[in-house]
Amino acid sequence: MSDPAAPLLDDLRSESEEVDRLVAELDDRSWSLPTPAPGWTVAHQIAHLAWTDSASLLAVTDEAAFADEAAKALAAPDSFVDEGAGAGAVLPPHQLLTHWREGREQVQRALRSAPAGARFPWYGPPMSAPSMATARLMETWAHGQDIADALGVRREPTARLRHVAWIGVRARDYAYFVRGEQPPAMPFRVELTSPDGELWTYGPEDADQRVTGPVLDFCLLVTQRAHRADLAVRAEGADADRWLDIAQAFAGPAGPGRAAKGTGR
Repeated sequence: MSDPAAPLLDDLRSESEEVDRLVAELDDRSWSLPTPAPGWTVAHQIAHLAWTDSASLLAVTDEAAFADEAAKALAAPDSFVDEGAGAGAVLPPHQLLTHWREGREQVQRALRSAPAGARFPWYGPPMSAPSMATARLMETWAHGQDIADALGVRREPTARLRHVAWIGVRARDYAYFVRGEQPPAMPFRVELTSPDGELWTYGPEDADQRVTGPVLDFCLLVTQRAHRADLAVRAEGADADRWLDIAQAFAGPAGPGRAAKGTGR
């Protein structure tokens, strides 16, 4: 039987390599460039990916050690992510890059060798190996976007956005719960145009509440890398419209999102 995580891990490796190419030849000054995330430089972005890989490795290989780390996160929910990124960002760039490369390969090996059907603890619900690979790809793409924005680089969207879109759709209810709101009872229809023009669909075709648009814009929305006012994602129905205001594909507290272009918010 084929391993359902294998193609996801292949895509995660490709996504990581694409981000790696963005930073591999940077000089030290460029590692200090500010990114759209307030207070985070390019170095912080890579440090965060390395930190999250370390947490993922613990979740897969040492549940007790991960429980200790999760307890620290619960004790400081508003600062533990920044603290993890800040600790890595002070490393010399070549050392930080090596640390990230080694850590992400350790995660690859751990997930590829995980028993079929295994589930691992996380900061949200426990995850299977395919789900964890998808989450790592989503984070890698999102933080890679921050780096690309800081460097003024335009990345070509790829079919790997399918995974980011999937987790964004699956996380619909979480976006409500994390804000203390009750999610809608009925599923939405989501129709996204892929980079090559194919239509990717989620949810029942006859749903009253609908979201449509380019998959790149949807992924920028659910990872909170752009304001919905600057994206071609459209909602039909009041519930779908509310979701586009709060959507998030990542675990943790509700993020503030990004300001619309041309505003001071």
